[in-house]
Amino acid sequence: MTAPRTLEREEPNYYGAGPALLPTDVLQQAAYDLISYHGDSVGVGEISHRSKPATAIIDDTKNNLKQLLSIPDDYEVFFLQGGGTGGFSAIVQNMMAHYAKKTGRKGKAAYAVTGSWSAKALEEAKRLGFDAYPVVNTKSEHYSDIPPFSKWEQIKEDTAYLWVCDNETVHGNEFQTVPDSSYLPKDVPLIADMSSNILSKEIDVSKYGAIMAGAQKNIGIAGLTIYIVRKDLLDQATDEQLKSLDISLLPIAFSFPVVVKNNSAYNTIPLFTCQILKLVTEKLIKEGGVKAVEKTNNQKAKLLYDALDATSNFYTLPVKNPNVRSNMNVVFKTPSEELDAKFVKDAETQQLKGLKGHRSVGGIRASIYNAVTLESVEKLVQFVKDFAEKNA
Repeated sequence: MTAPRTLEREEPNYYGAGPALLPTDVLQQAAYDLISYHGDSVGVGEISHRSKPATAIIDDTKNNLKQLLSIPDDYEVFFLQGGGTGGFSAIVQNMMAHYAKKTGRKGKAAYAVTGSWSAKALEEAKRLGFDAYPVVNTKSEHYSDIPPFSKWEQIKEDTAYLWVCDNETVHGNEFQTVPDSSYLPKDVPLIADMSSNILSKEIDVSKYGAIMAGAQKNIGIAGLTIYIVRKDLLDQATDEQLKSLDISLLPIAFSFPVVVKNNSAYNTIPLFTCQILKLVTEKLIKEGGVKAVEKTNNQKAKLLYDALDATSNFYTLPVKNPNVRSNMNVVFKTPSEELDAKFVKDAETQQLKGLKGHRSVGGIRASIYNAVTLESVEKLVQFVKDFAEKNA
């Protein structure tokens, strides 16, 4: 029998890494908007991406992000498709086009490899034909720490940018500080992938040349990536200049200047995805902004890490340095793979879902993004304690 159609649901305890949990009230409003937007006979997914209502959704979402992150006036905010992986390509080619315009040379790219996503970003830059190199690579230590900047290799001459992944979802580490002038040369912009922790904590946007964040991990559904880019970096070499320097041309739909000029609608923007972003950011503003949500996120992470540390004879935390543990993605293991599987299975019987670790590392992963409530984390903490007691 088909279940009754309703927009109500029991509040889920879901800790999936992405696509991830969203607030129920946001989804309810989005569902209505999908059927009828502002009382019209058509929904938000059916209207023209260049219509006045669509432009208003894009502009409102951008303004919400500017307010929440206190984005300075010399930055552009825009949206692209392609997710974080698309950003690996878009960032390197746009940054190299800027560097070529500024210097007349083909630049290099520096990467801090602190987990699987930054490793993939480096691989993509190399695949596209650029001289990309790691300034730090902690793979041999299983990405268990982020070394201090004083231990990173020096930035090479002709480096166009430094890339960091601010929060590694697979390996569960997170930057608590960013490279400053004591390490990073003034003319080398810092680029950050914040796909899994955007709007989870206060940041100083002015420290970055560009920030990229896929929406589906912490603040939306799949389909859009947020870009926050300093305006001077949008000044790029022409196609002819790039060809003369043996720099490949990127697809025009991923050209930052083109996207900015067309207000994120050069091609058809997934407007329903943008509407959900708008609703999530509106909710964050009403609930006190990023400062308020960061306070709650700190509470949630402390509760869970304290419980795991208190049962360290049973659980193992792969991130050895507590100072770089992720507030968003808590990764841990039991004494065996069999017990890992049992933990996930038993948790599901308690309606605690989405806890299986990434396929590349196994174990258990609890993603406690903004939409995961303190009460939900408290339930997980109690299960963590009970499981250790029963299976030790």
